[in-house]
Amino acid sequence: MSDSLLTRVPEGVRLHIRLTPKASADKLDRVDKDADGMPRLRATVTAIPENGKANAALIKLLSKKLRLPKSAIRLIAGDQNRNKTILFEGAPVELFDALDAKLRELGLLG
Repeated sequence: MSDSLLTRVPEGVRLHIRLTPKASADKLDRVDKDADGMPRLRATVTAIPENGKANAALIKLLSKKLRLPKSAIRLIAGDQNRNKTILFEGAPVELFDALDAKLRELGLLG
């Protein structure tokens, strides 16, 4: 499932994101493929990319849109990069299904 936006792992589910800071709005935009062909959810936040502000805004946005507690969302790769990997902690099977359904409901997955 390495070519999937969502990936089950023992700790929960990973999500690959391309973040644009200093945008006009906080939003989950669409799914695009990066240069390596990996799908990434494009997200924008109004926060500046200094002192972790944009990363914190991303976690807050994901928590709000996906209706998950911020404590269950962790940035595991890409701290100072636009390409990020997020870990949603929890039971992988149930969490994967819930995230997939929510992303479809938001019109981000076909």
